[in-house]
Amino acid sequence: MFYSIFQKYLESTDIPGRHLMDFITFRAGIAFALALLIALVFGTQVIRKLQKMQIGEEIRDLGLAGQMEKRGTPTMGGVIIIFSILVPCLLLGNLSNIYMNLMLIATVWMGTIGFLDDYRKIKYHNKDGLKGKYKVAGQVGLGLLVGLSMWFSPQVVMSENTEVVNMERHETEIVHSPIMEKTPQTTIPFVKNHNFNYEMLTSWIPDAKTAQTAGWIAFVIIVIVVVTAVSNGANLTDGLDGLCAGTSAIIATALLIMAYLSGNVIYSGYLNIMYIPGSEEMVVYGAAFVGALVGFLWFNAPPAQVFMGDTGSLMLGGVIAVFAILIRKELLIPLLCLIFFLEDLSVIMQVTYFQRTKKRYGEGRRIFKMTPLHHHFQKDAPQGSHVLIRYPRIPMPESRIVIRFWIIGILLAVLTFVTLKIR
Repeated sequence: MFYSIFQKYLESTDIPGRHLMDFITFRAGIAFALALLIALVFGTQVIRKLQKMQIGEEIRDLGLAGQMEKRGTPTMGGVIIIFSILVPCLLLGNLSNIYMNLMLIATVWMGTIGFLDDYRKIKYHNKDGLKGKYKVAGQVGLGLLVGLSMWFSPQVVMSENTEVVNMERHETEIVHSPIMEKTPQTTIPFVKNHNFNYEMLTSWIPDAKTAQTAGWIAFVIIVIVVVTAVSNGANLTDGLDGLCAGTSAIIATALLIMAYLSGNVIYSGYLNIMYIPGSEEMVVYGAAFVGALVGFLWFNAPPAQVFMGDTGSLMLGGVIAVFAILIRKELLIPLLCLIFFLEDLSVIMQVTYFQRTKKRYGEGRRIFKMTPLHHHFQKDAPQGSHVLIRYPRIPMPESRIVIRFWIIGILLAVLTFVTLKIR
């Protein structure tokens, strides 16, 4: 709103500061501060309201230290994060920008699915909530919307980066094509020019137009898979106070920086990545996103005063996935979001191993002491229990696990940037 007012009414005047809204860094800084402030003020009110309405978390007794003390802690705190993101973006964002619009849609879309899940848990007093097939259907729907929007929207274009040898200076320069292309390309590390075109997967098709269409279809399928996987990974990570919020803030900070670099023709040339005009607007969204998470951590840090619930965790994963896809960095997610994927993978491995050993030995055996992975470090493994990985033998305090996961998240973010210079 403010961005539109400045552009429409103040751009042609002599009022000091009339051009401030033209600077992405200014709007991003204000968005971060505003989101943080809203989370702190609005969060207090929401927690009081949730306590008054007796909307507390149902806790299953899993034998973890301090677990049952959390019974009754207000949940659905994800609404604090969502509100703190939406307000700064609506006030300071360019609402005619396709990237900003898709990010706002993703926020509301996944937030609604998570809210319905939490609502059913509270109403029926169980941990099942919304059926898994409906969650997946919502995630697939968002992935389909984002993928098709990138395919057909005229605003979603990119300028390919190419290495050119300057014979006079005897050095290699990065040149971006002056022609803005609509192509299903993405950034991939360890290869020349850091580009991968999904049309390469369908290059065997004789007809060029059909091959191009098939390439876009392959891209849309990848988008759906990424949105579903990251959203579920974030959902599983939300098991300890501050774990999901802190990890997501670290990931979002890395993506925010990538969006700024991708939207700047000079910096994208330095890193030898594609230039994506318009993607710089996502820096404003990313700043609000990080500010909202930092503000939420004020209440969610151990011991938590409120849980984000699926309202927050499903939304965080979905938003992170869409953000990475829009700046063509979805193939960096396995490294950047490795914590989410390990949480996913630990559950899959545990269930598969348990079922197979039960058929073979008559009793199920486990790889980890407990899954998702973060609970493995909380759990004790009694002598005689059939567990493959018994380390650590002494359970860790919850706060130590959370902080160590944050440190690993920071390391993964740094390594993600390092891969962009390795080829």
